[in-house]
Amino acid sequence: MMLTQQIITVAMVVLATMLTRFLPFLIFPAGRPTPKYIQYLGKALPPAVFGLLIIYCLKNVSLFTGSRGIPELIAIVLVVVLHLWKRQMLLSIAGGTICYMLLVQFVF
Repeated sequence: MMLTQQIITVAMVVLATMLTRFLPFLIFPAGRPTPKYIQYLGKALPPAVFGLLIIYCLKNVSLFTGSRGIPELIAIVLVVVLHLWKRQMLLSIAGGTICYMLLVQFVF
């Protein structure tokens, strides 16, 4: 890539980042109430995204070959227990991921 192309690429990335950061404040100013459909999306999308992630992560797990999904099941149970105990999403995700990776690398 030539220097001009690199500069244009960096400028476009900066512009896109700034646009995504500032656009919500321009569309929804502080003095106006947030529209109901945006509030609905704020409540409905996070569980939907997690549902999609769970399906995506477990789509290739086979109960009839290999470790039969045991490390995945243990990691899922740990995520649920951590989340019910501490109610901190990052702790739950990190704990489940670390547990899964340790199980796959050292146990199964």
